Amino acid sequence: MLKNYFKIAIAVLRRRKFFTFISLFGISFTLTILLVLTAFIDKVVGDSYPDRKRDRSLYISRMTEVMQQDGTSSGPVSFYFLDHFVGSLKIPAALAISSGFSGTNTYVNNKKIAVSYKYTNAAYWDVMEYDFIEGKAFNKQQIDNADKVAVISEDMKNQYFGDIPSVVGKYIEADNVKYRVTGVVKNVPITSYMLFSDIYLPYTVAKTDFRKDKGYRGGFFGVLLAKSTGDVSRMQSEFNAMVRRLPMESKDYKKIYCHADPYIVSYVDTGDEKRSGVMLVLSIIGIFTLLVMLLPTLNLVNINITRIMERSSEIGVRKAFGASSRTLVYQFIVENIILTLLGGFIGVILSIIALHFLNSLNLIPNLVLSINFTVLAIGLLVCLIFGLLSGVYPAWRMSKLNVVTALKSQ
Repeated sequence: MLKNYFKIAIAVLRRRKFFTFISLFGISFTLTILLVLTAFIDKVVGDSYPDRKRDRSLYISRMTEVMQQDGTSSGPVSFYFLDHFVGSLKIPAALAISSGFSGTNTYVNNKKIAVSYKYTNAAYWDVMEYDFIEGKAFNKQQIDNADKVAVISEDMKNQYFGDIPSVVGKYIEADNVKYRVTGVVKNVPITSYMLFSDIYLPYTVAKTDFRKDKGYRGGFFGVLLAKSTGDVSRMQSEFNAMVRRLPMESKDYKKIYCHADPYIVSYVDTGDEKRSGVMLVLSIIGIFTLLVMLLPTLNLVNINITRIMERSSEIGVRKAFGASSRTLVYQFIVENIILTLLGGFIGVILSIIALHFLNSLNLIPNLVLSINFTVLAIGLLVCLIFGLLSGVYPAWRMSKLNVVTALKSQ
């Protein structure tokens, strides 16, 4: 039966090539947009490099202080808060501390190179699992000694030193200071904003002594690592209890909010306690998807209704020979799903081309998008939903056609 439906669907598509072209274009273009968006989200959410221990990690990205008067003050936390208060917790096995990345310029052979750099503590390299292409991370002793050492990204190695076998032991200049390279790591995309940098430096070599600033907010992020996944909830409870005991920084504040959350929750934290960042992002994605799918779906519905009117005599003959409304509806929905799957196949090809083009432009540093099984599965699901949404109403209209009226239209 399905084989016959497939043959009929192909014959119908060939009958009116212009309508078929419009339908396939709408489906494939829509799916291309959704697949590119899905590939981006999958990369941001699913790529666990270099924090491969996410299942037993909690991230500290923001603190919000509520003022006595109306208003809040929100932003990343300070080194002092992480080192002094969070570092005193008993349950975590380790605490990774790193600053947000900052930008500067350096020059090689009179060529200006934009450089991003950040500061870390020693535990950062134990919690994170960077892929070292050569060398290794700087250690606690080097940090305590304020040695001018650095770990650089693969991209920075190529830009600064060129194509040479090894750069370990060589010096790289950033912000008018020379640092000895101890290791080179695989690139991290800038979308991982808590972990991205071109150059990683010991926090003790910074021009500002972060330990002297006793404020709670600054430019740092923290990652708590539990000994096991079973300790994560206990670690989070201990962190929350510590925050509740924090003294107010000044009389201007009456409440402090700070959370140690799983990666995704922390990644989209807005600092607004009344609005979930996850729900906000899901709402935006949902509205965008709805808007992208709505127009082509309505367009396909109208085209399908036009096709049905053209096939009214065929429908009348089939009904006259005993075909039930249910059979006709099932046939038309199957035909429409076949159409959307064909459009989906074209959409996948267009998506591969689009992703290759976007990757070549390098619009987002170090972000390489690709289509994997998850993205393809979502694309298939979108095709099926697309086919059902645009086929149910026209199929219902077809099933209601009167036999005599349909035959008279011959």
